[in-house]
Amino acid sequence: MSFRKLASHVLLLAATAFAAAAWAQEGQGDVVYVPTPQVTVDEMLKMARVGPNDFVIDLGSGDGRIIITAAKKLGARGFGVDLDTYLLKIANATAQKEGVADRARFIEQNLFETDLSQATVITSYLLPEMNERLRPKLLALKPGTRVVAHDYDMGEWTPDEQKTLIVPEKKVGDPGKSYVFFWLVPARVAGTWQSQISIAGKLVAYEFNLAQEFQMLDGSGRAGNQSGMVRGRMAGTQVRFTLSGKAGDGLSRHEFQGRVTGDDAIEGVVHVGEGAKRQQYPWTAKRTQRAAALSGALARNALP
Repeated sequence: MSFRKLASHVLLLAATAFAAAAWAQEGQGDVVYVPTPQVTVDEMLKMARVGPNDFVIDLGSGDGRIIITAAKKLGARGFGVDLDTYLLKIANATAQKEGVADRARFIEQNLFETDLSQATVITSYLLPEMNERLRPKLLALKPGTRVVAHDYDMGEWTPDEQKTLIVPEKKVGDPGKSYVFFWLVPARVAGTWQSQISIAGKLVAYEFNLAQEFQMLDGSGRAGNQSGMVRGRMAGTQVRFTLSGKAGDGLSRHEFQGRVTGDDAIEGVVHVGEGAKRQQYPWTAKRTQRAAALSGALARNALP
């Protein structure tokens, strides 16, 4: 990660907090560069399940080690963006030396202006205020895009997975520890969905009103003439939620799981009942109305 005095439209980073650390390396001009330890790089790429079919974009790429490692060890392609021309020269020279210049390149660019649309994986080592500013852009990416960050999370967008690594050589942030956070960009499913499911030979009408906050789902549902509450979550395009009522109201517990196959379609299976009475049935759903506004924090951070 590299920090410099940016133009007025970009956040001014408190680089002086890092300047006193002996482990930090001076870049050119006003830059203080804090490299991600290699053991942390390896774990970030592992958590993101990077492979030969992936395109990785590193935001604040420094000496290029994340993209170069992804290309050399895992066969991925990608590029890094940074504002430090000195570090960019080092990164491109290293990619050439390691024989991956055809799959790993580094460009001078403001990360907030970078086109991320071709990425299957986004990596970063940015301060919290930058992560939160970047968050709407990440949430607008294709559902299932993987995001992995070093040390700093995304605020209200809780990670799908996180790990703490013991890294004795790390001297900045929390010395001796690296925190790795992983997210899957969720499909947006807020709105009204309808289904007809054949349960024990009888066609039953279902309706769900789903509210969404990042990957978390809640709302209400109806099975025939019985109503209940919905709770669940997204994992990229994968959706899981339960429909259940109050004790004694006669509504069997339903566990839905499926995949969003288009903007307004889901297909999967539902498990109805519990214990020995639990049965599985095919399930499809169609969105009949989108929510007027995404709920909660997701609404506040959605792109216009």
